[in-house]
Amino acid sequence: MTFKNVGVIGAGVMGVGVTVDMVFHGIQSVLVDISSECLEKARAEIIKDIRFAPLLYKGAPKMQFEDALKQITFTTRLEDVRDCEYIVENVTEDWEIKKKVYLELDRICNPDTCFGVDTSCISITKVGSITKRPDKVVGVHFMNPSYLKPVIEVMRGFHTSDDCLEKTKALLTQLGKDAIVVKDFPGFVSNRISHLFMNEAAFVYQDGVATAEQIDSIFKKCFGHKMGPLETADLIGLDTVMKSLDVLYESYQDPKFRCCPLLRKMVDAGLLGRKSGKGFFDYPNR
Repeated sequence: MTFKNVGVIGAGVMGVGVTVDMVFHGIQSVLVDISSECLEKARAEIIKDIRFAPLLYKGAPKMQFEDALKQITFTTRLEDVRDCEYIVENVTEDWEIKKKVYLELDRICNPDTCFGVDTSCISITKVGSITKRPDKVVGVHFMNPSYLKPVIEVMRGFHTSDDCLEKTKALLTQLGKDAIVVKDFPGFVSNRISHLFMNEAAFVYQDGVATAEQIDSIFKKCFGHKMGPLETADLIGLDTVMKSLDVLYESYQDPKFRCCPLLRKMVDAGLLGRKSGKGFFDYPNR
């Protein structure tokens, strides 16, 4: 099947990236967030990505931002996704917030609409359990920025149906992406491992073993990573990393997932990484 209209819930970093990806592939999007201010910020980020993406991504079409914005409906009304063929949810990693969103989506959307849970760590089976359509709930872990990443981690919940999985793969194929389908456990594969890297890097920095630049340089120059763990944490958002670690710790009751105290202190201080202009590194142009 070919998708023409996709709902994107949450206009933060991931929601913006997913929406830009939809625009580049000719899919209409309904982008929902709780405030007009959030949507205006998202609009500005989308325009910036559309302008500069062709410099980073050969597959990105050169578009006038006015034409691109015609493909997007910006709204604070969740009801506006009623007729969307697929939903990609990107709200914050807070179970109580997600729960409210899914209860509403379940009420609003057509019974055959699939919900793609773009979560870092929360169980897909848990999300499905609060809906009347657990067979149509699947994890779709988009990486940031979405339009640059050719592979998506797809998480199959306990009740996720073959039909929902095939629809998800069809959407990802339309976006030019391959799907790696894994089982549903909190953190799945990518974040269960990557957050250990980021958290331990924060501990190393906290303990004064090395500077942030030195830590990341070792990962890039010795291990061949494109980004170091602290740069990656800044890109994701330190608040998101902290919440994800809290979910992992609660889920497994394993001390290896205990959030670094310095990381929590930085979040309390509003040092969230790229989104705030300062994290482990400075981002003066934000």
